[in-house]
Amino acid sequence: MNNVVEYLCITTEKFPDKIAFLDTGGGISFSDLNQNAKKIATVIIKKTGGITNIPIAVKMKKSKECIVAFMGIAYSGNYYCPIDISMPSSRVELIFETLKPAVVIEQRENQSSYNENSIIYDECMDKQYDDELINKQLNKVLSVDPLYVLFTSGSTGVPKGVVVSHASVIDYTEWLSHTFGFNENNVFGNQAPLYFDNSILDIYSSLKNGSQVYFIDEKLFSFPKQLMMTLKENGVNTIFWVPSALISISDSGILHENPELPQLEQVLFCGEVMPTKQLMKWRKRYTNTFFANLYGPTEITDVCSYYVVDRDYADDEILPIGKACKNTEILIINEKNKIANIDELGEIFVRGIGVAKGYYRNKDRTQSAFVQNPLHDDYIDICYKTGDIAKVNQEGNIIYVGRKDNQIKFQGHRIELGEIEAVTMCVNNVKRVCAIYVETRKKIVLFIVLNSESEIISEKEIYKSIKTKLPKYMLPSEIIIKDELPLNVNGKIDRVKLREVANEKYI
Repeated sequence: MNNVVEYLCITTEKFPDKIAFLDTGGGISFSDLNQNAKKIATVIIKKTGGITNIPIAVKMKKSKECIVAFMGIAYSGNYYCPIDISMPSSRVELIFETLKPAVVIEQRENQSSYNENSIIYDECMDKQYDDELINKQLNKVLSVDPLYVLFTSGSTGVPKGVVVSHASVIDYTEWLSHTFGFNENNVFGNQAPLYFDNSILDIYSSLKNGSQVYFIDEKLFSFPKQLMMTLKENGVNTIFWVPSALISISDSGILHENPELPQLEQVLFCGEVMPTKQLMKWRKRYTNTFFANLYGPTEITDVCSYYVVDRDYADDEILPIGKACKNTEILIINEKNKIANIDELGEIFVRGIGVAKGYYRNKDRTQSAFVQNPLHDDYIDICYKTGDIAKVNQEGNIIYVGRKDNQIKFQGHRIELGEIEAVTMCVNNVKRVCAIYVETRKKIVLFIVLNSESEIISEKEIYKSIKTKLPKYMLPSEIIIKDELPLNVNGKIDRVKLREVANEKYI
């Protein structure tokens, strides 16, 4: 298989009339998805003169129409880059400055004046598709060619474009189906934005297996009761969410109100550390549901390791990220550039077909992150150097500890800020936490959000609690309780903004 559109072709033959993707505006069948994608492809091919492997931006709201556009671009022999219309214009400008898209696909009501090469989605639907023209394009596509470019947050404030191939997505999709038994009966409740790599699981699992994806309105995640009702009404039985979304529901108390979701079969999560305290609330409520913790950065096609949660965990235990996916190897490399021993900290290196092709038009950053396997120099063997610190426990499971850039040297001690956060999350009524180190003043500042529904506790009480579990040199200089913590575009805590807040406080 060279191109992901082969999934769509095969599934369309099996389930032509089945609804594939559904949003608040209705659904689209596999057959209509396939035909509409071919219409998009035909317009692109004619507009670009049959050139392949060029970037095409999809600047649309999250919807089933986005999937049509993605598949149309794949049919045309090119690669897509999702740009949600809710993105700040300044971020869009930075992305376009790097991407330089040959074509921008937009909807009529949200049309911008980016350039003369814009294609209006709605107008493409009035066109006829040309199978002969499309097949000619597909014959040019190699499995190693790019499928998409996803832009992630960069530490310098400039987004990084991660380039991922057809082969990587196909390998990942095959692993998902084999490992979790995905089939035509799965109904995915999509939470991730389409410019976030977690969405890859929902999209391509559906295209391969004839499953259905329901795009959940982002606003519902602020209203847990309505959210749970929406899952029930739409028959959602599989969710793959960031932990923040699961935590929000468990902390709201809605799980105690006995929301009936007998169809909820699988709960997968990835993107952040999942506190065991909140996870156990889910497990206690849905005793027959399968839970799994997945791990992986965008640069390795979403996921490279997983852990099936098969027992209860105490609040102060850390959930493993498990073991490597099939056809993937995870190396924990210590400071001596050797494989770390059991329980020894090291950096996660990943090798395998899932490793991305690099950062778009950024050779320097690519060469610093996509490196030769440190264990040998016999032939080219590229690994992604994640910047994540981890260790392997006695059971052979990988334990994520924190980011390398969140590792500090303080009073002669090496400290993982993630460890401070993990301990603080075990304190009753703590909802969210972020530890920041102020280098200029040598201070550790702890930002905390409390559960509004629970009894309020003070900074002193929090300090007293974590003092029993952390050595003195790891205790924060200050604890700041806030109503909310700033989030980045992917819904994760924005550490850059919090670092600015902490630094300003001590100027």
